[in-house]
Amino acid sequence: MAYTRRDFIRSSSSAMAGLFTVPLASQLLSQKSATASPSTPPLTAALADEVNGKTSLDRKAGTHKTAFPIVDTHTHFYDPTRPEGVPWPAKNDPVLYRPVLPREFESLTKPFGVTGTIIVGASPWLEDNQWLLDLATNHPFVLGIVGNLSPGTALFAKELARFSRNSLYRGIRIGSSQVKAGLDRPEFLLDLQRLVDADLELDVNGGPETLMLVDRLAGRIPDLRIVINHLSNIKIDGKQPPAEWLGGLKAAASHPQVYLKVSALIESARTDAKKAPQATEFYHPVLQKAWQAFGEDKLIYGSNWPVSELAGPYELVLQIVTDFFQDQSLSAREKFFAKNASIAYAWKPRR
Repeated sequence: MAYTRRDFIRSSSSAMAGLFTVPLASQLLSQKSATASPSTPPLTAALADEVNGKTSLDRKAGTHKTAFPIVDTHTHFYDPTRPEGVPWPAKNDPVLYRPVLPREFESLTKPFGVTGTIIVGASPWLEDNQWLLDLATNHPFVLGIVGNLSPGTALFAKELARFSRNSLYRGIRIGSSQVKAGLDRPEFLLDLQRLVDADLELDVNGGPETLMLVDRLAGRIPDLRIVINHLSNIKIDGKQPPAEWLGGLKAAASHPQVYLKVSALIESARTDAKKAPQATEFYHPVLQKAWQAFGEDKLIYGSNWPVSELAGPYELVLQIVTDFFQDQSLSAREKFFAKNASIAYAWKPRR
């Protein structure tokens, strides 16, 4: 049975407090000194305060008086050195084609206050669902796996039952083209209902047309928790987004169980193989419209690491959303950085 927001508020203290710790401001600053390039935005004690709810910082003790978890709900892990290799990324990719594993991500992001992650499977190989589950077993930093299965196929029910026996398996991801092709197929809709019955969610990735497709899907299966990936991959150019996208936002947001993941921000702003703009206000027009449509209860934080490294450092990803949310309430920031995701993915505490 899925958590409601009321259930979460009642249980958040016991389920999440004590599971995570937020780094000291001094650690944040030392991370900046050791790893940042000259072009990286300065990470200051103010950023540590902003990310963690403008907490009061006791600089003598070096501790935050209040804090909350930051969960990155969109990371990819893989290992090209496996005997079977990987279907993605391509061997000729000089940035991504290397072993990318949880220990590296945890080491990179803990100094910024990240306390856990949801892995989103990027491989179409069936057994890579199991590979990710096995990988996560020894990494409590991993709170859940979003797998890769094909609803509407003959073996879907069997495959879903197999992987979902592991409580780390929190849902699957499909493309918007699959949604479009399956909306009028009873077997496709039946398999998505199986997700509801198993208390699992559905991630959907695609372009701006994803919004209207999700609107239709949510109308067919209103109890299905759906997470739209990457702001539906809207191109970010620093200007007001197009009216068609705004209409899609409004339609998708009208469904109580549909969430919008604020991820792949800097990739969506990257042009001509250049790094993404570092001025955080460049991203505000799109973020403002997403906030207006989905509100504080249905926006979710994610990075798309390591793909985000193609456009800029992790610090920039976090700086953009931190800057945008700094004028929102502490409650809204807590929801964006972890609580909304805990409802959408219904992960189980690991610590």
